[in-house]
Amino acid sequence: MTNRIIFTAEAPAPIGPYSQAVLAGNTLYVSGQIPLDAESGELINENITEETHAVMKNLEAVLRAAGFGFSDVVKCSIFIKSMDDFATINDAYGQYFKTNPPARETVEVSKLPKNVNVEISCIAVK
Repeated sequence: MTNRIIFTAEAPAPIGPYSQAVLAGNTLYVSGQIPLDAESGELINENITEETHAVMKNLEAVLRAAGFGFSDVVKCSIFIKSMDDFATINDAYGQYFKTNPPARETVEVSKLPKNVNVEISCIAVK
């Protein structure tokens, strides 16, 4: 099986030695996305709702570049700086998975890249 590296200019370029996503067979592994604007490179962090939507839009761009969509996502991992933001993040995140939501975990961490409040990765299967 050959792995295919996925890259799109519609999502932030990697800020380290990793790919936006890797397609292995019919499974897409999407790296954690943070609330960076793909064009400007600026953080989108007015509030946790805005941050979460920015992250989800970045995930969507990477999924789309590989020919996938949110309906193909089977697992998400959510990393947050504060469990106090869980309900707000959950509300925004839930707007992208109206039916048959994927499996997931949400973990509070002490720090995230660029000191953001939320990072989400996912796995999708066709």
